[in-house]
Amino acid sequence: MAGERQARLADRIRVLIAERLDKGLRDPRLGFVTITDVRVTGDLQHASVFYTVYGDDQARADSAAALTAATGMLRSEVGRKLGVRLTPTLEFILDGLPENAGHIEELLREARERDAAVAGIAATGTYAGDADPYVKPREDDEQE
Repeated sequence: MAGERQARLADRIRVLIAERLDKGLRDPRLGFVTITDVRVTGDLQHASVFYTVYGDDQARADSAAALTAATGMLRSEVGRKLGVRLTPTLEFILDGLPENAGHIEELLREARERDAAVAGIAATGTYAGDADPYVKPREDDEQE
């Protein structure tokens, strides 16, 4: 039951913050930010807001500074629209998802290249033992 409430609250916070960022903040440092996930603690007192930023390292740093500066305002707005007794504190965390995805893509490409190399070797390979390793009855056994 408590897990459901956490999930509902996290989803609602994600939507509210995304809508507010979509309207824009008065901070020119804020880049193209996407809220990827929100996790709320079991006591509903703290929300970790994960986000990604489209752009380079400078855009990420600028957006992080803008979100940090706007945290109080965003928390007030979320509290007003949530209608809960205690508004959770907000913590913005840069989501490493794009970097991880790039690394995984590189690993998959490497695996495909290795698979192709193994397939090439297997195509020209020969059996280490007999071509048909299964035991067959001897001709002597069949006559009995």
